[in-house]
Amino acid sequence: MTTQSTLKSVPALGTHPSSGSNPSRAETREQLAKASYDLLVIGGGILGISTAWHAAQSGLRVALVDAGDFAGATSSASSKLLHGGLRYLQTGAVKLVAENHFERRAVSRQVAPHLANPLTFYLPVYKGGPHGAAKLGAGVFAYSALSAFGDGVGHLLSPAKAAQDVPELRTENLKAVAVYGDDQMNDARMALMTVRGAVEAGAVVLNHAEVTGLRFTQGRVTGAELKDRLSGDEFGVNARLVLNATGPWVDHLRKMENPNAAPSIRLSKGAHLVLKRTSPWKAALATPIDKYRITFALPWEDMLLLGTTDEVFEGDPADVSVTEQDITQILDEAAFSVRDQQLSRDLITYSFAGLRVLPGGPGDTAKAKRETVVTEGKGGMLSVAGGKWTTFRHIGRTIMKKLESLPGHPLGDDFEPISSLPKKLPLPGIANPRAVAHRLLTDRPAPGPRMAADTARHLATHYGSLAFDIARLANESPELAERVHPDAPEIWAQVVWARDHEWAETQDDVLRRRTTLTIRGLATDDVRAKVQDLLDKK
Repeated sequence: MTTQSTLKSVPALGTHPSSGSNPSRAETREQLAKASYDLLVIGGGILGISTAWHAAQSGLRVALVDAGDFAGATSSASSKLLHGGLRYLQTGAVKLVAENHFERRAVSRQVAPHLANPLTFYLPVYKGGPHGAAKLGAGVFAYSALSAFGDGVGHLLSPAKAAQDVPELRTENLKAVAVYGDDQMNDARMALMTVRGAVEAGAVVLNHAEVTGLRFTQGRVTGAELKDRLSGDEFGVNARLVLNATGPWVDHLRKMENPNAAPSIRLSKGAHLVLKRTSPWKAALATPIDKYRITFALPWEDMLLLGTTDEVFEGDPADVSVTEQDITQILDEAAFSVRDQQLSRDLITYSFAGLRVLPGGPGDTAKAKRETVVTEGKGGMLSVAGGKWTTFRHIGRTIMKKLESLPGHPLGDDFEPISSLPKKLPLPGIANPRAVAHRLLTDRPAPGPRMAADTARHLATHYGSLAFDIARLANESPELAERVHPDAPEIWAQVVWARDHEWAETQDDVLRRRTTLTIRGLATDDVRAKVQDLLDKK
């Protein structure tokens, strides 16, 4: 039985979303237009999402909108790392590294252990390289000490041992390898689970809803005019406070508040490549390019992720893309430590670029601090820009403290101060992913077939305990248990789940951010057509 034919038997499931599904877009638009909110967050990247999550937990009435998809721009174009920032030690930012480590450990151990996983890093020291073995050995020891040795003790390793774990490691002129630990994740999945956390706490969210103007009351920003990009419907939202968390577009919205607002940020482009792996890797490579920059080669989603670049970007943020020059630079820099056979252009399945938001000012973007800046405009709109994925919880809490400190108690007195909330609130689906995968494999539905091991692992590490709900969909409709593509672990039940429970509206919402089909190079015309067929049945 082919996937094409079986999907035609899904209408019942597709036409009548299962219980607990998200409200329709029309229902959400009506809810946003009729209610009045304490906080309207404009921008569904991780900074806006984290703030909405924390604000809803504090008891505020929160609305969150984005012109595109949640995590649709920079927040799904990162290096997929939760890390302390080894390179920051080079600039003496010891306190920053310690704070990053604290947040990294909190996310990977208490907040989202189902979405983050530890990753060992090898930092190769080559003859004639920018750093010596003794310096890097001391550096990774200090780095691990700032993490309270929670990932082991940073140390030096012999080239021979490192080459066993990373078969494609270039060993010519390799003097030593420094070892340290960090964590990695699927950034889009982490963002979506945080959106879910916000909604479970009471937030109302809508993607593909563009702000066309701001609402003012006596000179104060008190809401926004919006247009549903999918239906064309226009509506508005009223709120006591508005937070501009639009990332690279932050100054665009500030000019809606005040046409004379001066630029507050500058942008740096970071490009990445995704390649098929020619052999298994047990560790990642972090290779120094110069005194400040490191290039990564990361095993991720059964692929190899290479990057990143760091160059000033000017122009429309919507136009950011990977150029031929970017591809050449990434492959050339990877070639310092990765053998040529792993760097063939034929192995590239996907490339992506995102924009780092940096404080305005002169200087090399590679040396600029990844700090978060919160400003208040003349109409009272707060704008937040900058920061790192690793510290997304800390940024959300920081913005909440800023809101609480505003004069005149604009949030009222009915909310809980952020300081009274649990400091390590878990995201939905929290579970031990190994235990989830084991149960998915052993709880075989009679008379259905056993779930494939790679699918069980994928569901466990992308959904946590919510994987059981997806497995239930597959058990109830066996055609949904079939793979979306033979070469990927995803099953069709994930597409239905994305549509009914994760705000997926377009093919790219499903294939680029709810699943990994696009980054694997498997979003074929046939797959896209079938995904659209399911989306149309909502």
